[in-house]
Amino acid sequence: MKKTLFDLTKDDWNTLFPVELVDHDPNWKSIFEAEKHLIFNANGSDRILRIEHFGSSSIPNIKAKPYIDLLIEIPENLLFDEELIEQFKELGYTHFKVPAREGIDAYMSFGKGYNLDGVKEQIFHIHMCPKTNVMWEQIQFRDYLIQHQDRAKAYEALKMELASKYRNDRGAYVLGKTEFIQQTLKIITLNNQK
Repeated sequence: MKKTLFDLTKDDWNTLFPVELVDHDPNWKSIFEAEKHLIFNANGSDRILRIEHFGSSSIPNIKAKPYIDLLIEIPENLLFDEELIEQFKELGYTHFKVPAREGIDAYMSFGKGYNLDGVKEQIFHIHMCPKTNVMWEQIQFRDYLIQHQDRAKAYEALKMELASKYRNDRGAYVLGKTEFIQQTLKIITLNNQK
């Protein structure tokens, strides 16, 4: 029987999909826009309130994993809605529930483009939650790095260091960025209070 994403162990994920950073690709923006259009057409604006491109592929001039991260706002009552999950499965996405952790409420996550045969496809990650979820701070982080290239380059340097150290440990790579992200969000909060 053919493996699915749910059959993969942590080691499988780390081996099949290592952390690899590439130069920024200006086409990522149009790839995002096409996927955004597809999602809105399939679901409607009453269910999908907002779609943002975030993560490093949304920040010009820095290296990134060649994934398109989408943050999707939905009404509170649609969180973990089975019909909505099915709609995204029809678009080729696999659903994963992200449990609550460290001040972040549980939310829905979806992935598309993970090919278990090793063929490269465009990978999309969706993080879907109401606007009350702290995940939406990621948009402030994105916007700050776009406006402050020195901070963006510092983030890129950290990512490159982590990618070389944790090529086959996605979890450690993500955790290694946490302090930088939290520090940047504090800078944003302080600037907003001035």
